[in-house]
Amino acid sequence: MSEIQKLNYHKTHFLTSAANITQLPEDTGVEIAFAGRSNAGKSTALNALTNQKSLARTSKTPGRTQLINLFEVEPKCKLVDLPGYGYAAVPEQMKLQWQKSLAEYLQKRECLQGVVILMDIRHPLKDLDQQMIEWAVASELPVLLLLTKADKLSQSARSKTVKMVREAILPFQGDIQVEPFSSLNKIGQDRLAAKLDEWFSPAFAA
Repeated sequence: MSEIQKLNYHKTHFLTSAANITQLPEDTGVEIAFAGRSNAGKSTALNALTNQKSLARTSKTPGRTQLINLFEVEPKCKLVDLPGYGYAAVPEQMKLQWQKSLAEYLQKRECLQGVVILMDIRHPLKDLDQQMIEWAVASELPVLLLLTKADKLSQSARSKTVKMVREAILPFQGDIQVEPFSSLNKIGQDRLAAKLDEWFSPAFAA
């Protein structure tokens, strides 16, 4: 097996936005999707990974990411910011539309190599998070569960929650890794980058 290439995520730049799967660019290269509830800190995590303050827009109003946003790390390597789920202040019709787009993207996008699902470490594994894990496992996609805002808990409480989540996901029987994460004090950022490097490696295969 060839050595895994370390990517420079600081070079990541915005590529395009799409309202649904039909508006996405050509289904080639490698894509890795970021998904999570609207208040899970998804945009903040993307900004921390890329060391850019406003690559992904963060908002005080959960649910502002209504489009599928694509960012290019290198040619053939893209990060995909999926619409946040679990928002309260949008019409039911819109929620259903977003849900349909999410499911369609996970099931039909050939170049998708992995899904990063972000959950607030204080409120992990809500119904929609579990549904997201189910979709990913059903699509035979590996999952990295990032328990965000890990700085909000003491080290012992953090370890306890990570252990609890690792045990709770066993019934899903998928390729799922669980890690604590904090944009604020860099907990888990190296592990996130290492996992992305691993998932992106097919893009560099001869």
